[in-house]
Amino acid sequence: QVQLVESGGGLVQAGGSLRLSCAASTSASNIDVMGWYRQAPGKPREWVAEVSDSGTSIYKSSVKGRFTVSRDDDKKQVYLEMTSLKPEDTGVYFCYLQIGRPRYWGQGTQVTVSS
Repeated sequence: QVQLVESGGGLVQAGGSLRLSCAASTSASNIDVMGWYRQAPGKPREWVAEVSDSGTSIYKSSVKGRFTVSRDDDKKQVYLEMTSLKPEDTGVYFCYLQIGRPRYWGQGTQVTVSS
């Protein structure tokens, strides 16, 4: 059984920064991909960023250069460092991890960016 718990969300002014963390509880020794989605009010969930077990990271174009995804395999955690935040970054941020084909999700953490 896999459980994911996010933390670090909150309210921040435009231009500010936040760091999200996600801790995974799993007996799996190798996690293929860890990453983040987000969902704004009234919109579908969208992919934001991910990092592979080899350390390769990729980003949604609108966050590239502002967000940094990283992982700590010893702690089984994934992070999302967000800078230069914009009001359109507002939403619930969900972490996920993939072990083989199955994908597992956290419960989400709210990020609100005020203008």
